[in-house]
Amino acid sequence: MIKTALTEYAESFTSEESQVLRELREYCYANYSDYPMLSGHVQGRILALFSKMIRPKLVVEIGTYLGYSALCFAEGLADGGKVITLDIQEETNRVARSYIERTEYKNAIDLRLGEAKDLIPEIKDPIDLVFIDADKSNYSLYYDLVFDKVRPGGFIIADNVLWSARVLNEEKDEDTQALHDFNHKVQSDPRVTNALFPIRDGLMVVCKDSSTFSQKIWTSIIFDSIVCK
Repeated sequence: MIKTALTEYAESFTSEESQVLRELREYCYANYSDYPMLSGHVQGRILALFSKMIRPKLVVEIGTYLGYSALCFAEGLADGGKVITLDIQEETNRVARSYIERTEYKNAIDLRLGEAKDLIPEIKDPIDLVFIDADKSNYSLYYDLVFDKVRPGGFIIADNVLWSARVLNEEKDEDTQALHDFNHKVQSDPRVTNALFPIRDGLMVVCKDSSTFSQKIWTSIIFDSIVCK
């Protein structure tokens, strides 16, 4: 993976990932040509921070890949909480399971194999946090499918919403147009408060029904939680 000096600087001032996460990241970089799909060190710590601030009972992840981000979210689960992570790829799912089984979170992460559009309706419990990091053409569909299941004050986070800056292109391919449309969909949704963070490939962070959500907590997420005590 090509790193800029700024990326290396950011990593040097970011808390270390666990040994299992580091080994998983290194395995991914060494064995997968699509390794940029992995959240990686800095973004992984950001996702873990979000989870630790929210203390979710239920996280739903759409797009498991190798399980790196699922493990990050598991770090902040409330007692008895769980991560349900959805994917269609059997091979990467096996790798994810092999690393998850080595951690204290092995009983808290539920890997489900299949199409997300079919699996999401099966989830009945209220969701505290959703992470969308799957096929870009269906981001808007996934947003609609999970929205009513997310509790008031809950969060939806979508990855890759800047798409290597291709969202700025006048001529957009199908995936780029889908992400651009998704960003517009969120921005125009009166039911949410949102911010697009230019972190890595872009994170859209959405808070549902923010009028019912503590302003103190929202402010702490944006300004006060760089250091997690």
